[in-house]
Amino acid sequence: MNMKGFFQKMGPLLGLLLIVIVLTILSPNFLTATNILNVFRQVSINALLAFGMTYVILTGGIDLSVGSILALCSALAAGFMTDSMDPVLAVSAGLVLGALMGAANGFVIAKGKVAPFIATLATMTIFRGLTLVYTEGRPITGFSDSVAFKMIGRGYFLGVPVPVYIMLAIFLILYLVLKKTTFGRGVYAVGGNEEASRLSGLNVDRIKIGVYTISGLLSAFAGIILASRLNSAQPTAGISYELDAIAAVVIGGTSLSGGRGRIAGTLIGALIIGVLNNGLNLLNVSSFYQQVVKGGVILLAVLLDRKKSA
Repeated sequence: MNMKGFFQKMGPLLGLLLIVIVLTILSPNFLTATNILNVFRQVSINALLAFGMTYVILTGGIDLSVGSILALCSALAAGFMTDSMDPVLAVSAGLVLGALMGAANGFVIAKGKVAPFIATLATMTIFRGLTLVYTEGRPITGFSDSVAFKMIGRGYFLGVPVPVYIMLAIFLILYLVLKKTTFGRGVYAVGGNEEASRLSGLNVDRIKIGVYTISGLLSAFAGIILASRLNSAQPTAGISYELDAIAAVVIGGTSLSGGRGRIAGTLIGALIIGVLNNGLNLLNVSSFYQQVVKGGVILLAVLLDRKKSA
């Protein structure tokens, strides 16, 4: 690998290390075990959304509905539990519904030939509206005393938050799917050249529906973790989360035009966003300026991507 290729592949990781070094120098409270574990737990929500978004973007699509799916599925699971449904069944139902919402996105895009941006913008609004209707605009609280459910968002194992284990397990599964399966190769092929993939015999529609189903499922899972952590399901949960998920994917080196990228880069991108948010909070930087910094990082990542594609 030449030097240019090395920096293209390792750029996100080097950027993360640089940010960690700078924040360690500026804040003595940053590089502590408690704070680092807190960063990983906070990152787990965005990472799950971003993993699904990576699959979608690799096919040349986009999913703006992830935050709304997160909110609706967490509210439905919470509502089921308040109606005395077993927490395991309630969580399973929430996950299945998330997958079905994602599949609906994929069906509209693949079979209806609607542009992904328009289709998921519409469903983002629909799912958010359904969340507000279902919850009547109020949080659902105190819905489960199940130890297993509490562990999902608030538990620890060997001193590490359970959401971190969930994030890493899902990362490993999705990494292997992309690298080792026919479906994973098809995802890259569709993003690289959809028409050529179709002519070569790939079921492009099935792949598209598949990636949006994965995105919906992971959005629901993120919502369950968030509800468990807060012990409440908020109707406004997940607002603007799609932006952080897309940012993590782009910062991680996945091309918005599809066909090129790595889910490992997405994990690093999510960590960059999480570390930046945490570090700027420790430095008492205004949330307004935090948005400026985050936007600048995203813009830089996109410009670097354009340069690589040139």
